[in-house]
This record gives sequence, structure tokens and C-alpha cells, in this order.
Amino acid sequence: MAFSRMISCLGLIVVILVLVSASLGAPPGRVVRVGFLYPISSTFDPATNRFDRELVEGLRELGYTPGRDVVFEFRSGAGRTQQALGLLAAELLAAKVDMLVVPGTVAVQEAAKVTKTVPIVMVGTSDPVETGLIASLARPGGNVTGLAVNAAEVAAKRVQLLKEAVPKLERVAVLWNSSITSMTLGFQVIERAAPTLGVTVQSVRVSGSDEFDQAFAAIVRGRPGGLIVLFGPLRENDLPRIVEFGVKHRIPTIFELGQGVRGGGLMEFGSGQWRMARRAASYIDKIANGANPAGLPVEEPTVFELVINLKAAQAMGLTIPPSLLLRADRVIE
Repeated sequence: MAFSRMISCLGLIVVILVLVSASLGAPPGRVVRVGFLYPISSTFDPATNRFDRELVEGLRELGYTPGRDVVFEFRSGAGRTQQALGLLAAELLAAKVDMLVVPGTVAVQEAAKVTKTVPIVMVGTSDPVETGLIASLARPGGNVTGLAVNAAEVAAKRVQLLKEAVPKLERVAVLWNSSITSMTLGFQVIERAAPTLGVTVQSVRVSGSDEFDQAFAAIVRGRPGGLIVLFGPLRENDLPRIVEFGVKHRIPTIFELGQGVRGGGLMEFGSGQWRMARRAASYIDKIANGANPAGLPVEEPTVFELVINLKAAQAMGLTIPPSLLLRADRVIE
């Protein structure tokens, strides 16, 4: 009797160990082919690109060795039109990938038009429920899952932060891509939030790279006290142009995280895609081991970062309130 109880206990321990092992992730015993569709980055290079590095490290933590357990196919939308992203997604599907990993919003939307069966792991996609990509965060219901951002809510927070940085702010320009549904949602939230802070909004819409000169001229005519950039994937050199414009005209500008202060912009706020990239590895693992993306809950980031470029503030003659500096995660001096 004691022996049979011991066997039962050992069996229970084995079951527990198997369940724990499964929950921690493990390669499925075959080579997993992952297709990457990047809207802007021109290469897949973990050595130089933090997003790529975090994702690969996340897979290593789950027991995957690149080249042995997982291989990557890569396509870049850098310098291409939005419609070209769908063609690139089709190329990846023709290469027989097991799933697609797609950062951003527009690229996910284009990939989702191409396939309704091959799993798509989105990374940093804005408002996927509102834009119709998924049915709900808890149960996506289709072939798209992964990590998303409530971009509209974050956009409203940027108005507040810019007002704190520039207390006398009365008019703010919003540069946004009107061809992207999630940005329309973000702009609408900014429009609702601004009056409560005593700020009026100047809408400056662009739908392509050739419209920036006209947009910049409109901002100059409007003489705003600040600029909010809802940047969309247009061309690889668009962002430096926006940053340079703000610096040249000494307009305090707030960008998404990782998209502005390096070139001299004033502030950034958001959740870095590189942080979400590491979490994306767990979705790759689950899908590789047979999980249905329709039932994999979509995660939203809980950590947001505020970066302030004090050097840029000084160049613009701004004094950033100490209360705001204390809340910054990073201050550039």
C-alpha cells in the first residue's frame, strides 16, 4: 500500500513537472519558422537593433536556439508604400512560415488582409479592438494576438505632459497620419482632453511623405506653443524631418517613446516596443506548441516611460518644472 502511494506521488510529481515545463515554454521538437514583417527597419539584426535583440533573448530564455529550434524570415517595408506591406506578407507566407511577427499597426492590418489562418503576433499595435483587428483583448477570436497599446489613452496623457512642461501653453498642433485608423482615435481623444487643460488644438493631417512641407508650413502659420506627433510608418527619413522642424522653429514637441529626443526633441512618452518584443517570444512559443491565437489573450503594457531632453528645453528657453523632472524616467542633460 505504501509502495503504491509512493508510485502515485511520483506520478503526480511527474505531471506537475510536465505542467511547469509547459508553462515555462520549450521548443516543440521541430524547427519553427518565424516570419518578420517590419514596416520601417531595413534589417533584422539582434546585434544592433534592440527590438530584435530582446525578442531573440526572450526566445533563448524559453529554451530556443536560433538556427536550431527557430529560423527567421525577414521582410522590410522601409521606403515602401503601405500597400506593399501586404505583398511582403504574402512573400513570407509563400516561404511557408509558421507565423508572422509584426510590429506596429499598419503592417498588422495589411498582413491580416492577406491571411486569416496563419497566426499573426502583433507587437505594439494601437487599439486593435477599436480598429477591428480582434474581437476583444481577452479573446481575440481570429488569427491575430500579441501585444497592443491603448494609444488613444496615451495620446491624451501627452497633452497633459506637454502642458506641464509648458505651463503657458494655449495652443497645440497635432501632426497625425489621417490614413491610419488608430491615429484618428488618438486625435479624437486629444481633442476631448485639450479643453479641460485650457488648450486649443490645431489639426495638421498628413497621409504621405510628400505632404510634410505643406504640413510644416501650416504649423508655422498656426504659431502653436507646442506640438504632439502621432507618427505613422511613412518613410524611414520622415521622423528626422519632423524632429529637425521642431528644433529649427523652437517648438516644444512630444513624441512616442524612442522617436524624438535623440535628434533634439523635447520629450517622449510611451511604452517601448523593445520591452514588448521580449514578451512576444512567449506568444511565439505558445503558438509553436499548438496554442490557437483566437484564445490567447492580448497583453497591454503596464510600464510607461517619460524622457525629457533638458538640453533641448534650455535651447528653447524653457524651464521644466522640478515636479515634472522628478517624474521623468530619463533626463538628457
